[in-house]
Amino acid sequence: MENQNNVSPSLQLLFTCLALLGCGFSVSGTVERELDRISCLPGQPPVPFDQYSGYITVNEDHGRALFYWLTEAVSGSSQKPLVLWLNGGPGCSSVAYGASEEIGPFRINRTGESLFLNKYSWNKEANILFLESPAGVGFSYTNRTSDLKTSGDNRTAEDALIFLIRWMSRFPQYKYREFYISGESYAGHYIPQLAKRIHDYNKASPPSSTNFINLKGILVGNGVMDNYYDSIGTVTYWWTHSMISDRIYHSILNSCNFTNAKNSPPCNRAINYAMNHEFGDIDQYSIYTPSCASSNSTAVSARSVRLKGTLLSRRRHGYDPCTENYAEKYYNRVDVQRALHANVTSIPYKWTACSDKLIKNWKDSEFSMLPTYRELIKAGLRIWVFSGDTDSVVPVTATRFSLGHLNLTTKIRWYPWYAHKQVGGWTEVYEGLTFATVRGAGHEVPLFQPSRALQVFRSFLAGKPLPKS
Repeated sequence: MENQNNVSPSLQLLFTCLALLGCGFSVSGTVERELDRISCLPGQPPVPFDQYSGYITVNEDHGRALFYWLTEAVSGSSQKPLVLWLNGGPGCSSVAYGASEEIGPFRINRTGESLFLNKYSWNKEANILFLESPAGVGFSYTNRTSDLKTSGDNRTAEDALIFLIRWMSRFPQYKYREFYISGESYAGHYIPQLAKRIHDYNKASPPSSTNFINLKGILVGNGVMDNYYDSIGTVTYWWTHSMISDRIYHSILNSCNFTNAKNSPPCNRAINYAMNHEFGDIDQYSIYTPSCASSNSTAVSARSVRLKGTLLSRRRHGYDPCTENYAEKYYNRVDVQRALHANVTSIPYKWTACSDKLIKNWKDSEFSMLPTYRELIKAGLRIWVFSGDTDSVVPVTATRFSLGHLNLTTKIRWYPWYAHKQVGGWTEVYEGLTFATVRGAGHEVPLFQPSRALQVFRSFLAGKPLPKS
């Protein structure tokens, strides 16, 4: 269901008159866009940019609608690119993670009562569009509960493409804008899959067409890429970072056949022993930072769910590991939902950072994204992959093993890159792809190293290698 709020009669009359006079207005699109405008969020500090949020229906028969939140650029928004941000899981919210603790303009205070500004927000460089996808994640919903048991890679990509086409009809000023897709984790599937759908869609829509989506590139952080190489790389990371014993390391290697989509019972026993008896009480997404001590946090339990495609299923200076808890407090407030034009159909469950139902019932998941990467490289897209080096869930070794099997030609050899006179990480540039590590960052790179993440983003948008000094 689309947003059903009413426009004032005078505003509706104005739009109608402009359309009748041939002023180039789309009455329905303009009205919908204005209905989605956010005047001010509860507890929000003043900001110089515009915000919009609401729903786009992607399947009328099933009543599937995806929730979005657009934060336009701080300055010069009409000249800056559009970036779609996707979180993974599958089943985790881009509002909870990307918008509220990574790249969005606001952070939520401990009580969930107010917001404060993020000085490293990516909307300093671009217009950022956050999407809760697929249906069943966050505020996105479906009127058929069976959809929650049949989600998968293919439908997620199809719905996301339909969302973009319809969203750009509501926001025609972005139709020909440079467009990029970014995100992390299981979005390592979502991003290249959606990029391929857009590329195929554009083949039937020349650049002069009103349907053309001006996709320029993708930026993927700590992304799931290939089940086999990711698994080997993850076990290697655990052992080389002293998280597991020699005995369990060899037990996993001897009992696990990672060419199979499903682990054998002996393999699962070895992995479970490592997680339950050898890891200790750490945040597996950031092994050197403290974990949240809150025992009643649904966000914490959601965060420890096995991530699909991996063996495992936090901010500014003074990192707070309980930040997810604050998001669940804030986005379940009625006044916040009203300001966001969210939950207009009274969804019969609480907003949560991640949906357990989706990850447990995920139906199709590509074993390897490497063939898709090869297609996107051939298509000439700008492709960057970055990796926080303290993540043990989708670790840097997993990404490097996967990328190594693309067999790309090296253009610029491995070197340290810098941010604020410190080594920000290391990078290598290949024909068709750039890889960068971010030093001291966990799974959510912009959360743990916001300044370094912003440097990666700026360099990516500029299409220039990361600074050598």
